[in-house]
Amino acid sequence: MKPIHFATLTLLGAIWGASFLFIHITVAELGSFSLMFIRVLVAGLILAGLAYLMSRQRQPQATLQWRKNWRKYLVVGLLNSALPFSLIAFAELKITVSLAAILNSTTPLFTAIVAALWSKEQLTGRKVWGAVLGVIGVSVLVGGSPLEIDQGVIMAVAASLLAALCYGSGTVYAAKNIGGLPPLYASMAQLLGAAAILALPAALTAPSALPSATALVALAALTVLSTSCAYLLYFFLLRNVGPTRTASVTFLVPVFGSIWGALFLQEPLSSGMLLGMAIIFTSVGLVTGVRIDTRGVRRWPLKSLTKIRT
Repeated sequence: MKPIHFATLTLLGAIWGASFLFIHITVAELGSFSLMFIRVLVAGLILAGLAYLMSRQRQPQATLQWRKNWRKYLVVGLLNSALPFSLIAFAELKITVSLAAILNSTTPLFTAIVAALWSKEQLTGRKVWGAVLGVIGVSVLVGGSPLEIDQGVIMAVAASLLAALCYGSGTVYAAKNIGGLPPLYASMAQLLGAAAILALPAALTAPSALPSATALVALAALTVLSTSCAYLLYFFLLRNVGPTRTASVTFLVPVFGSIWGALFLQEPLSSGMLLGMAIIFTSVGLVTGVRIDTRGVRRWPLKSLTKIRT
């Protein structure tokens, strides 16, 4: 890759990793549902505006056909945004930014398992051992964290892992049902579908007080920087270096998430957490069948797309 591509890949990992920081700052004041509704709605509208401008410049390659495909878009929005985003926000009420980011890196493990059960992809012995190693890595990660393990922390960890399972299921479903859409259209459909799902929960749980200026700044950064701008960087990389190299951002996100948590929130990063992260990365390498520095999995379609972390 050219230097500009390495720089873009690093920037993408940094701003996707920062999304965990922005969520942590904002969720206590806005609540999980309201926070994520604003995020997906505004980001979806920004991408819709971009798609409109692009369609005026040239004939679009595909149309969304909302009336025909709305059920599919709702399912993709539910599995790839509404549920996992809300679960991660809920988890960050109890666990640190770094722990949430590292737990999210288990997504490729769940993707491989769901693909094997749903798409009949072969679940080889290497993938099975990788999945087992992933469980061990999560145990080491949580056990090595500085948090006192109580019921709230256990529920938060379970929510983070459930979010990763949702991403895996959403990836497989999207590959089967809307894989033919260009990434910009697919992302827009996903985000707006998620907004439709989150509208009622957000209205029922809307905060009674206005959020602080700090929370509003973090919300704006989460929506514009870590969602809309992140997709634009992703599209640039996908077009110029291909899906395999673009997918290596999977391994940068938890690293940057941990860095931001340590820098801005003074979160400790223990040796046990580093060991757990290393074990999880190794398990992901086994499951994906390649070395960690060359490929990640959160793909769309299943063989060609990286998906947003949080």
